[in-house]
Amino acid sequence: MITRRDRTPIMHRSVEYADVIYFGGVLADELKGASMRAQTTQVCAKLDKFLAEAGTDKTKLISATLFITDMNLKQEMNDVWTSWLDAQDLPARATIGVSDLGQDVLIEIVVTAAR
Repeated sequence: MITRRDRTPIMHRSVEYADVIYFGGVLADELKGASMRAQTTQVCAKLDKFLAEAGTDKTKLISATLFITDMNLKQEMNDVWTSWLDAQDLPARATIGVSDLGQDVLIEIVVTAAR
């Protein structure tokens, strides 16, 4: 059975199938003037919340795709990412440079987690 949660006008925040939870892209809430470090920190905090609401946590992340608008800021993003996750819990991951994620958006993260 497929379970969809938290519908928005364009998507569901998460979709679960067979104890695997697929999360839609997560953005920071406070964007104006926020650095890559600040936005990544906000996104990680939101992911903690969304994972908990789905009955899982960051130790059960399977994969992550990070979209960033400035590859020169990748190390700043990585610093937050590696402080948020313990080394033994790092998921498979890809970071993709994109030209635009919306006004003032520097990062969007998509994750998949096990229950």
